[in-house]
Amino acid sequence: MFDIGFWELVLISVVGLVVLGPERLPTAIRSVSRFISSAKAMANNVKDELSHELKVQELQENLRKAEKMGMEDLSPELKSSVEELKQAAKEVTRPYASDKVTTAEPDSRPQETVQPEPAKPAENESPEKDLNKG
Repeated sequence: MFDIGFWELVLISVVGLVVLGPERLPTAIRSVSRFISSAKAMANNVKDELSHELKVQELQENLRKAEKMGMEDLSPELKSSVEELKQAAKEVTRPYASDKVTTAEPDSRPQETVQPEPAKPAENESPEKDLNKG
């Protein structure tokens, strides 16, 4: 990254010691090292994202080339797997309402409902009779 030799590092450390002093130099070194490590991490992250995007773009270009060739020189196993994938893609994109799913049809005859018998009226005796019995 930086092409710094041993004597350049010694010169930088002596200048830093003179300018900052022995009390603030360790704190300054820590903050500079944190900044450098965060910059390295950010650069590595950008590099990884770019390489990922380039790989995706390369795969897309290879797929386009294969489509342009017409896939005529594919083996029979690959052709059958391509047909299976196309069929699966059609099934996925088909709306669910148009699926011919066999469902249990309800009976066309009306169901008989059982009606409970109406309650009989209770025989009312006056409460005075109960008190007289006891």
